[in-house]
Amino acid sequence: MDEKNAIERFSALAQETRIAAFRLLVRHEPNGLPAGEIARLLNVPHNTMSAHLAVLTRAGLTVPQRQSRSIIYRAHLAHIQETVGFLVRDCCAGRPEVCQPLLDSLAGCASASHQ
Repeated sequence: MDEKNAIERFSALAQETRIAAFRLLVRHEPNGLPAGEIARLLNVPHNTMSAHLAVLTRAGLTVPQRQSRSIIYRAHLAHIQETVGFLVRDCCAGRPEVCQPLLDSLAGCASASHQ
């Protein structure tokens, strides 16, 4: 991953509706949600939500898949992992013990979602 991709992903998330949509999709992994349901749950007009989902998709943060007459959106978790990795690649100048709180907080995500 290069800086240009990272900037595009962060720019896509730097808007209230888009970050809410992305977080909603993360909560609904691995099944994803239809575009209309995302709009309904976030109380956003369908055409506005479509524009936001297009921005997230162009940035590589969501993956749309047609199912019958619906488009199901899923969070592209591998790209999020890649983006977080880009941010912390040189973490703490080679002193992993300094980064341990960060790693622990990320590990907490997995355990919290299984409770």
